[in-house]
Amino acid sequence: MFESRCGVCCNSCERKEEVKCKGCINMPAPFWGGECKVKSCCENKRLNHCGECMDFPCDMLANMGKDQGFDPNIKIEQCKIWANEETASTVATMTTLGIL
Repeated sequence: MFESRCGVCCNSCERKEEVKCKGCINMPAPFWGGECKVKSCCENKRLNHCGECMDFPCDMLANMGKDQGFDPNIKIEQCKIWANEETASTVATMTTLGIL
């Protein structure tokens, strides 16, 4: 189950309570009050997270947080995990329904 649009594992964030963040999937705007282009992009495309996008991984995600010293590859790998979980779940459902 995905926790964010970009691959951040919000449920294990140590700062979540401190900054009163409910996670971007549960908030109309990021906790810092600005705009998150990744969140906006996913929501405009009606995607749960970046891993569902045909352009994944895009330059926006691949560079997100780099200027603050964060490694974007961690988020990219998490989006891949979520996408693979969704694919496995879909295949299991289709198999159960006799579609596959």
